[in-house]
Amino acid sequence: MARQGGRASDPRKVSQELFTLTYGALVAQLIKDYEKDDEVNKQLDKMGYNIGVRLIEDFLARSGLGRCNDFRETADVIAKHGFRMFLGITPAVSHWTAAGDEFSLVMDTNPLADFVELPDDHNQLNYSNLLCGVIRGALESVQMAVDVKFVHDILKGDDQTEIRVKFIKRLEDALPAGEE
Repeated sequence: MARQGGRASDPRKVSQELFTLTYGALVAQLIKDYEKDDEVNKQLDKMGYNIGVRLIEDFLARSGLGRCNDFRETADVIAKHGFRMFLGITPAVSHWTAAGDEFSLVMDTNPLADFVELPDDHNQLNYSNLLCGVIRGALESVQMAVDVKFVHDILKGDDQTEIRVKFIKRLEDALPAGEE
């Protein structure tokens, strides 16, 4: 007979913990396969990019949000809707440049980094670099070329995790030859 306790498990919390542990196993395997932190970072970014390209469709369908009017609105949508929907957190949007073409996503907690300690010999590893790729892939899918990189990481002893997003250019819709 199933034990009836005073405390029920939250399926979202269990799912998030399973994802976090599975992600950790993935990163550990990449470290074994590629050995150098820079190569692991590239692979995580590449995987994240591929996820972002696919995730944007789900995000747009579930959120019901339309096209953003400017880069500031895009930043708010990423933080307040995207991160909340898929990771259950809302990073702060800050450190805008005067030109308004670059901002930071600052997180006090990083759900991907739960249960994680970086070994001393992997100080160049950006453990959650998958997030950079996801942002880059998702924004490229909506015709926005961006550069995304980690600036600070809780796993490296920083107080917060900070991801920097820089607008590069607007991409033109590519229509097949002969169609207008």
